[in-house]
Amino acid sequence: MSLTLGVVVLTMGDRERELRALLDSVAAQDGEAVSVVVLGQGSALPDLPAWVEGVELPENLGIPGGRNAGVAWLRQHGGVDVVVVLDDDGLLPGTGTLQLVREAFAADPRLGIVSFRIAGEEGLTQRRHVPRLGASDPLKSGPVTTYLGGGHAIRMSVIDEVGEFPAPFFYAHEETDFAWRALDAGWDIHYRADMVLRHPRTEASRHAVYYRNTARNRVWLAKRHLPAVLVPVYLMTWTAYTIKQRPPREGLTAWWSGFLEGLRTPCPPRKPIRWRTVWRMTRLGRPPVI
Repeated sequence: MSLTLGVVVLTMGDRERELRALLDSVAAQDGEAVSVVVLGQGSALPDLPAWVEGVELPENLGIPGGRNAGVAWLRQHGGVDVVVVLDDDGLLPGTGTLQLVREAFAADPRLGIVSFRIAGEEGLTQRRHVPRLGASDPLKSGPVTTYLGGGHAIRMSVIDEVGEFPAPFFYAHEETDFAWRALDAGWDIHYRADMVLRHPRTEASRHAVYYRNTARNRVWLAKRHLPAVLVPVYLMTWTAYTIKQRPPREGLTAWWSGFLEGLRTPCPPRKPIRWRTVWRMTRLGRPPVI
């Protein structure tokens, strides 16, 4: 039997034209129709096509919290085998992308997560959108240790096994938190260059909460999931990397504020990944210290 897909889209209600273009691209996909739910993050939704379900959340739950609400909605309305998450200003330029998703998960029962390739309007992929270290070729598919939030697919049984997305993170590194849990449970993550989400070229620092949340959530990530001996190594590595990047003064101040907040405040539960998972990630080219 063909796997059933459900699509989750979060929106702040300020990208009506982009959202409609995304939904049109989903409607144009080959294969069986998919269930689509658009969630307004504390905002009113624009008019949606009749085949799309709209849910207006009472407040902005953040990216992981919003995705949890989308997954819960799919469960309550019949369930799906695979959840596809797409940015509201993205676009599927090819009509075979969702069929490729079905085929990938059907062919490999241990495949837990697929990361799409995010490309700008000119077709180029930013370096930060390749989930591998080094000057990796964005057109090369293969196993990775994390995935891209803007366009990805997750087998529902992975969420059943490892739990929800970390709602307290609100924004930044929620994908890494979930990916580490999935890897520790034995699931595989693949980056697929042939599954493309077209997305405007942006910088992560465009978000006001970028520096603070990035630092805080890095600390929480380490405290939640790394063996104790690796926690200081991970945090020192990212501190050195941040300083080397020379962020603006205001950004660095916000970064240190978030870093100290992460040290002061807990973000349970703590469940360190196994050393064999650390070794597996190292063999895949990204040990969990960077």
